[in-house]
Amino acid sequence: MSENTSDKSPHNAPWVNEKVGGWKTKSTRIAYENPWISVSHNEVITPTGTDGIYGVVHFKNIAIGVVPIDNDGNTWLVKQSRYSLNQYTWEIPEGGCPQGESPLAAAKRELEEEVGMQARDWQELMTMHLSNSVTDEYCVVFVARDLFAGQQQLEATEDIECKKVPLQTAIDMVKRGEITDAISVAALLRLALE
Repeated sequence: MSENTSDKSPHNAPWVNEKVGGWKTKSTRIAYENPWISVSHNEVITPTGTDGIYGVVHFKNIAIGVVPIDNDGNTWLVKQSRYSLNQYTWEIPEGGCPQGESPLAAAKRELEEEVGMQARDWQELMTMHLSNSVTDEYCVVFVARDLFAGQQQLEATEDIECKKVPLQTAIDMVKRGEITDAISVAALLRLALE
């Protein structure tokens, strides 16, 4: 972006990008990027008219979650190490949907890769934004029913342990704070309401 060289207030400059809610972007630069995310540093004008900065983490994939439910009311959870937290977490099967792949196709792939199951009946449960104060990450969660065996195919970054539990047990794990992953918490509590 060009710099403002006029004597006019930069808050009225034509190069300022208008955003919703009164936010304005004066400049943006990519501070970091890898194949999965980019982090931008933004010089902004806040809704109250003050100068400020804003960092945004852009996710290049759509987040995907799957709650598999068998005919007996059981579901599958996965336990895996999360590098960013330096701990193991229990979660529903999750993964990423790259550009060019449909969320449903990604959900089918993730269920088989992580749990070794396939399903004949798929329903979208919910969509949501994750940690929307600093990221644009978007998530689609599906419920998979009419399950049958597939082939587990873990990726090099996955050290997964699968556990089959009654759906109510998974919901109770959320209530007790044993499941803290945002996608899993939202999906399981949504199902508890239905």
